[in-house]
Amino acid sequence: MRKLVYYVAVSLDGRIAGPAGEYDFYPAGDEGQAAAYSSWVNARYPEFVPTAMRAALGLADTPNRRFDTVLMGLGSYRPALDMGITSPYAHLRQYVVSSTLAPGTDPAVTVVRANPLGLVRDLKAEKGRERDIWLCGGGRLAGALLPEIDELIIKSYPVVAGAGIPVFDGAFDPTVFEVTDRTSFDNGVTVTHFARA
Repeated sequence: MRKLVYYVAVSLDGRIAGPAGEYDFYPAGDEGQAAAYSSWVNARYPEFVPTAMRAALGLADTPNRRFDTVLMGLGSYRPALDMGITSPYAHLRQYVVSSTLAPGTDPAVTVVRANPLGLVRDLKAEKGRERDIWLCGGGRLAGALLPEIDELIIKSYPVVAGAGIPVFDGAFDPTVFEVTDRTSFDNGVTVTHFARA
């Protein structure tokens, strides 16, 4: 069965974005450090690179390796919309969970108004699909989908946000994951893979 994998950047205090959705506070390190880190991530997960940036990074013709579907909340979709991009991940099937987004925003984006758990269960059960589902964010959606999250890929940055959107925002529900891999980079970023215990 396909897996739901939450891949997200997180501050030391567990924030994925600032109070107004800011995500530009994550330190990249110097140019060489940033390039080494980006090359490592892009080689392993080319599908996480927005379609508009793929050609510039030499990934235009790179096939999806692990994922064929992306699921995001409106807060994760909003930065693309603000730039006039209505289909940020055209190389994936795109779902946006929102009760306020107009359903016809883009024909390549399916707007889901309610029951994200039902959606994920249906996506996992699809016949003929072997690639996994990427949960792009945000915190409330991750909190709602916690029962269906199979893996976490957490990019931990050496910064304290102080306030903002938590990595999970939901009911108290202690859920144990175990570390399956961890890689550290010279820019202070640590990428940790977790699997549901």
